[in-house]
Amino acid sequence: MSFKHLKKSEPVVALDLGTTKVCVLVGRRNEYGKIEVMGLGKVESEGILRGIVSNIDKTVKAISDAVDIAERNAKYEIKGVHAGIAGQHIKSLQHRGILTRDSAQTEISQEDINKLINDMYKLVLPPGDKILHVIPQEYTVDHEEGITDPIGMSGVRLEANFHIITGQISASNNILRCIERVGLKAADMTLEPIASAESVLSRQEKEAGVVLVDIGGGTTDITIFQEGIIRHTAVIPFGGNVITKDIKEGCTVMNDQAEKLKIKFGCALAEEIVDNRIITISGINGRDPKEISEKNLAKIIQARLEEIFDYVLWEIRRSGYERKLIAGIVLTGGGALLKHIDLLAEYHTGMPTRIGLPVEHLAHGYEEQLASPIFATAIGLLIHGIKLSEHRPKDEEAEDDDTGPTTKEEKYTEIAQNSWYTKLFNKTKEFFEASPDPDLR
Repeated sequence: MSFKHLKKSEPVVALDLGTTKVCVLVGRRNEYGKIEVMGLGKVESEGILRGIVSNIDKTVKAISDAVDIAERNAKYEIKGVHAGIAGQHIKSLQHRGILTRDSAQTEISQEDINKLINDMYKLVLPPGDKILHVIPQEYTVDHEEGITDPIGMSGVRLEANFHIITGQISASNNILRCIERVGLKAADMTLEPIASAESVLSRQEKEAGVVLVDIGGGTTDITIFQEGIIRHTAVIPFGGNVITKDIKEGCTVMNDQAEKLKIKFGCALAEEIVDNRIITISGINGRDPKEISEKNLAKIIQARLEEIFDYVLWEIRRSGYERKLIAGIVLTGGGALLKHIDLLAEYHTGMPTRIGLPVEHLAHGYEEQLASPIFATAIGLLIHGIKLSEHRPKDEEAEDDDTGPTTKEEKYTEIAQNSWYTKLFNKTKEFFEASPDPDLR
């Protein structure tokens, strides 16, 4: 199929609410099937802690500022957003569903699968939790196991294993409340690790078996794929901000100085430091400056990252897919920018590792800053939003179309103009005006 015949999609807006940043992206799919980023708005985040809204007012202001910047850059009015959700409240569980069909002769259809999936949403959960995603694993038709796509098969008993992702109702409600207070509509809410996977993982990696480790500011998200299906998800309740805190305490410096040290001189592997330069930091209010060796800084960072990778290994073993991950580990998120972090991951886990950059789906000519793991989630949300909008039924699009009359007066005027007697009157008027006989005028 040639992409030249594709139609450009309508613009879609992604909203990534992170612990360190709030990011808004406006984009669409071009005629070649690639993503065109039309506008970007990125501001510092102050009202979000470990993926959870901790201050409504600060979060609303951050969203509003990011939306304003994105609107100016894209020259597009934003009305709705596809938002992400993350945080340590995210949990996952496995469940098996069974559907007994009326006839063994009729083929299994998408409706049957939808019934199974909808049944999963009726599961009884702990108070305060809600289901975010229901992901089918494999199906069984009349005791024939290991079927990935049962549509078109015949059988009475249809069973399926599901990976179910849950989160706190209050966490999602607070995100929705913030979006509504800015005057926007939340079109959809997606688990951020699933969005990140859309932008940085290839289809071959998902088939072969891969672990996506998204090291954010407040949390580290783990997603395991095998045979193209999400098999396991987990959240480690700390990320890059804890490394900054360790530097602050280990080097006895201010928090903003610790962050700058991490970004400018940070290295994940102390043995890779050869020169061991001395970094000088100015003292507070005329006090003597502090001197920190680059190697000691790397040792502080490496200790915390090794702890994070210990958690990653524990989750991999808990998932049961330890020996089935041919593609190894893909690191993304802001934490993946640390120098030599991929080498440390390989040494510590024994698995091949690469840094995931979200550029595979982007059209040529994208902004250079987008070629960073920091934007993996936002670009993934954009891809997910475009897919949803393209598969939306036509009648829903018609409902959302605001090109028609908006007020009652406009509506009644349009009805009057299109009524049969108005049309008859206009036709009669045209006839007499065009008549050559002056008595008929």
